[in-house]
Amino acid sequence: MKKPKVIVALPAYNAAATLEKTVADVPMEYVSEFILVDDVSKDETFSVAKRLKSKISKPFTIYQHDQNLGYGGNQKTCYTLALKRGADIVVMLHPDYQYDPKLIKYFVEFIRDGYFDVVLGSRVRSRKETLAGGMPPYKYIANRLLTLWYNMVSGYNLSEWHTGMRAYSRKALETIEFEKFSDDFVFDTQMLFAIVGHSFRVGDIPVPCRYFKEASSINLRRSICYGLAGVWESFKHLARRIFKREV
Repeated sequence: MKKPKVIVALPAYNAAATLEKTVADVPMEYVSEFILVDDVSKDETFSVAKRLKSKISKPFTIYQHDQNLGYGGNQKTCYTLALKRGADIVVMLHPDYQYDPKLIKYFVEFIRDGYFDVVLGSRVRSRKETLAGGMPPYKYIANRLLTLWYNMVSGYNLSEWHTGMRAYSRKALETIEFEKFSDDFVFDTQMLFAIVGHSFRVGDIPVPCRYFKEASSINLRRSICYGLAGVWESFKHLARRIFKREV
């Protein structure tokens, strides 16, 4: 079997304190190269990335936006660059060290071996463990309620719809017109509803939940906006199903 080209995409914003630690834990034998997109960070993320590039043995592409585009806009650049560079599998990994990079090998294997087209990392294995990992109680409750609703709407049974660690096959990224999606946080929800709409096979892997000072996290107001935007996407998905429109 031909070894797939695996690109780890790092959508970076103010990740100077955690970037090197994140990359250091990546199992290099499973990765072909890295792409880091800096969304005009206010810290030294870009400089740290340039230093890191000279230290690791894998190709390391660094791209910096001219202006801040947002979380979704950052991912759009990541995936577009990865596809241009011939990726067979793209792993999206936040460089804030909130997700365990050592688990990348399992994401890759599930897609490489043909079990899934998309693999998600679920932080919600049990309430006790998730809260002990630092997820704020209000986020845990919202996560559970929204995931339940999205599963009901989609017909899928995913353990978490809000994870920031995901792996996509090339076919999935080429099929989904992600350029049309939001530049904000609801991009992730739009991606999953599009994946559901195209009946891609989705698997999930448990990943430890770890919140700490340097890990990125949106505040309550933006969390509410994100949740409401996601609910709107769920109703749009229902409308597409009713009228059998393409995603």
